[in-house]
Amino acid sequence: MTLISRMQSVQSPIIPVVGELIKNSPGTISLGQGVVSYSPPRSAIESLPQFLADSSNNLYQAVEGIPSLINTLKDKLAAFNHIEINENNCIVVTAGSNMAFMNAILAITSLGDQVILNTPYYFNHEMAIAMTGCHPVLVETDENYQLQPDKILQAITPKTRAIVTISPNNPTGAVYSQELLQEVNYICQQRGIYHISDEAYEYFTYDGVKHFSPGASADSSDYTISLFSLSKAYGFASWRIGYMVIPQHLLAAIKKVQDTNLICPPVVSQYAAIGALQAKPEYLKDNIQAIAQVRELVIESLKSLEGICTIAPGDGAFYFFLKVHTQMDAFELVKRLINEYQVAVLPGTTFGMNQGCYLRVAYGALQKATAKEGIERLVSGLRDISY
Repeated sequence: MTLISRMQSVQSPIIPVVGELIKNSPGTISLGQGVVSYSPPRSAIESLPQFLADSSNNLYQAVEGIPSLINTLKDKLAAFNHIEINENNCIVVTAGSNMAFMNAILAITSLGDQVILNTPYYFNHEMAIAMTGCHPVLVETDENYQLQPDKILQAITPKTRAIVTISPNNPTGAVYSQELLQEVNYICQQRGIYHISDEAYEYFTYDGVKHFSPGASADSSDYTISLFSLSKAYGFASWRIGYMVIPQHLLAAIKKVQDTNLICPPVVSQYAAIGALQAKPEYLKDNIQAIAQVRELVIESLKSLEGICTIAPGDGAFYFFLKVHTQMDAFELVKRLINEYQVAVLPGTTFGMNQGCYLRVAYGALQKATAKEGIERLVSGLRDISY
């Protein structure tokens, strides 16, 4: 049978492809996947007996999440993000923030609509938009991967349904200022479209840079969709818990989507999430400080690539996005780095950067010694291969 499917127009996820290359090159250090090395807090595991003690927890629960987790999230949103939950907005717990993004796109679009992505984009966002039969409209960021509101404004058409921002950013590590994010948020208000704000890396900022949530802006509840995740900050990648703050008027549509795709988020993971969010402040502080130390090591090592690469500031998340001064195809360079130097990074093409050779370097999953060795291999490989 000849397969004819909408998936033929959707790019393949790059991480399994690079994972296969790593498997075939034993000893490779991965600077590829964006995960942390540490585990969930003890308080997350200690909450599991409460789940096991009630046999009704084995049944389906509320589509939007269990009330005890939603109440815990209300407190977190007020304290950290300055987002108040009121009659105009609400929380929906999801199986990760990728699901939250897909929920949002399905809820707010029709076939052929447009969603604005800033490049480089997060590949799963672009894939989700394509899967729903909508069109990603790509807007360039500046040389430091910061938003350009004037260009965003010019890209809006009658078919535009949303503007997506990611701060702290995957794949660049850029952190957008409050002023820039509020400007984009105001554009959405004026044009009657949604602002989808992906904040999965909200805790990962460095050197005194602060994270800002557009949903904290005055009177923004009706058009701002904020996406969050426990995967990064709480070491929860496989537990699959994220959440979204949405306008109240979208709740019925979002619940239709989630009831069809998921029914309800894994209840055992929701109990673990309650425990995680009750962890002592030292848990986040100490783990993020350890990543900050790895980041400093990476910055120092990458300095020797001056003239070979352009490296923009990365004040957040745990990524640097390198522009390599070479004519080589990015994926070919990635393959050679794995096969010849046993270090893995991701090609910029998967993030929509098709003009020039770009690489995403992820450092969140590594201890200091491994990170040092991995970056040294990368530096050595780029010096040799790109000339």
